[in-house]
Amino acid sequence: MKQDGSSISFETPAKINLTLEVLGKRADGYHALRSVVMPVSLSDTLTLTPTEGYISLSATAEPWVNLTLMGPLERNLCVRAAKLLQARYKPGFGVCMVLHKRIPIGGGMGGGSANAAGVIRGLNTLWSLGLTRGDMMELGAELGSDIPALVHGGAVLMEGRGEFVTGLFQGLTEATCQGFWLVIANPGICCPTAEVFKNWKAGLTPPPHFLNNMLSFVRTGQVMAISDVLYNGLQPGVFEQYPLVAQTASRLKTAGCLGVLLSGSGASVFGLVRDEAHGREVCQQLDDGLWHTLVHTCPVV
Repeated sequence: MKQDGSSISFETPAKINLTLEVLGKRADGYHALRSVVMPVSLSDTLTLTPTEGYISLSATAEPWVNLTLMGPLERNLCVRAAKLLQARYKPGFGVCMVLHKRIPIGGGMGGGSANAAGVIRGLNTLWSLGLTRGDMMELGAELGSDIPALVHGGAVLMEGRGEFVTGLFQGLTEATCQGFWLVIANPGICCPTAEVFKNWKAGLTPPPHFLNNMLSFVRTGQVMAISDVLYNGLQPGVFEQYPLVAQTASRLKTAGCLGVLLSGSGASVFGLVRDEAHGREVCQQLDDGLWHTLVHTCPVV
């Protein structure tokens, strides 16, 4: 975090799901999930400034981000997160939040969740709340399934409704944690998460050993091996319902990606590449009309 007087500014990274298993519907109506989640170098920027009590949010965006998809700002996850902390801990302050968006909205990369996770972590500092990471993750779970993993930071295994999070690099030094490069593409449409899960149908499940293999390959940065065990249980339904997303995946494959997968509930699709140079070659092959970006994973907090 960068502090300028009383304000703090920081990045809120997008995420990809290297695996996403939908294990069934729970009694509370939510779906039970198991997913390997990794943040990437594409991020939004959030600036927080304390106020005497009110909470506000303003947003700007890069040209490829459709801000109208954010909906009413008063219902935004950033505002909900700030109001939750203010009501729970009564710090005697409010906050003015300024958000600059680079992560496509409704793209399956957790942009809104990353912003909310950033608000929780940022206000813990700005308001001197003294919360532990576990405290902040529990607060995040009250707001959304992806938020605890993004509050935790780094590569994680997310389970349950998202409330159970295990860091994949615990006990390892940063020097041993190898990341990798990938190209993310988005066809410019929104796949509403609730609608995607509503239309989910149980189908083929991956073999039991695939998750352990993925965890091992992620820890050692073996991008070729990772590309062989990518899995998203939502992908068949999304490709059927949104042909543009399926076409985007085909473009990434044709452009030379090692392995291609839908991220989260879509509409973004990512393709793994051998290295940065290979990623630039893939980007040169893609249609100029298709939004895409070359990013690196952020495996460690």
